[in-house]
Amino acid sequence: MYRAAFLPALTTAALIALPFVGMAGSAMADTVIPISEAKRGMMVTVAGTVEQITDEDEFILSDPSDSIRVYVGPNWVPADVGEAVTVHGFIDNDLLRELYARTITVANGEIVTFERIYE
Repeated sequence: MYRAAFLPALTTAALIALPFVGMAGSAMADTVIPISEAKRGMMVTVAGTVEQITDEDEFILSDPSDSIRVYVGPNWVPADVGEAVTVHGFIDNDLLRELYARTITVANGEIVTFERIYE
């Protein structure tokens, strides 16, 4: 009898919790971390200064801990060298560590969103 009641209760609890499962990862990705802690395969939010624009769709972001190449393509880099920005995106799994930006918050507070279309 307890088993018959347990399974529906467990299923209901799982269905109630399901929408919240992704929120922990999302909240963690919204927390700004040092660039040195950004590991391959992670969704991250990092903040720093645009050190160098290496191409129309790439730049080097640096903070006191490290630097990382940020890819915004196929879009133009929405910031200038020396500008403070916050970048939210995915660290790829390739040989060279690179951050694929989903959003960039520029110095004036504007949030630039990038479509997930990468070459």
